[in-house]
Amino acid sequence: MYTGKIRIKETDQSDLPNVMQLWNSGQVMFYAGFPRGLGVTIERLQQWLTGVNQDIFSRHYSIYAENIGYCGETFYDIDRGHDLARLDIKLLPKAQGKGIAAYAFSNVIDQVFSNDLATKACVDPHPDNKKAWKLYEKLGFISKPRPAFLEKGPTYLEITRDTFKSACPTESV
Repeated sequence: MYTGKIRIKETDQSDLPNVMQLWNSGQVMFYAGFPRGLGVTIERLQQWLTGVNQDIFSRHYSIYAENIGYCGETFYDIDRGHDLARLDIKLLPKAQGKGIAAYAFSNVIDQVFSNDLATKACVDPHPDNKKAWKLYEKLGFISKPRPAFLEKGPTYLEITRDTFKSACPTESV
């Protein structure tokens, strides 16, 4: 278990080289369907950045840990019409298996629920991504039938404020 300080910050221009490394990693992006990574450039990321973190209904965060550096990303995007937060998290291999994902993802889930942005949140992990499934189940996500308004997919896990089991310690870091 990781015991150092973890910092979760809104992604900005200074984070783009790290996001590029994450998104271009085939190991990280394998279960997202990109076994060779995305092949994204800094220029494309700069364009992408102009559209994120523009309002409270969409947030992208960069995750850093003491003695590790950049660990990965997490985000939420609120579908206000369906009262649903779509969530995701990705970590570099050097940050996996240390409890960082549970802490960071708890933080983003808490942002959604404590700001009353949605009453439920979802993830749709690849069926073979055992690490992701373990994390989501630990936090209280429950497998449910996939809503018809979402694009087709093999999985759908949902969490509500009542089923959320925070992995954040009571003290902030």
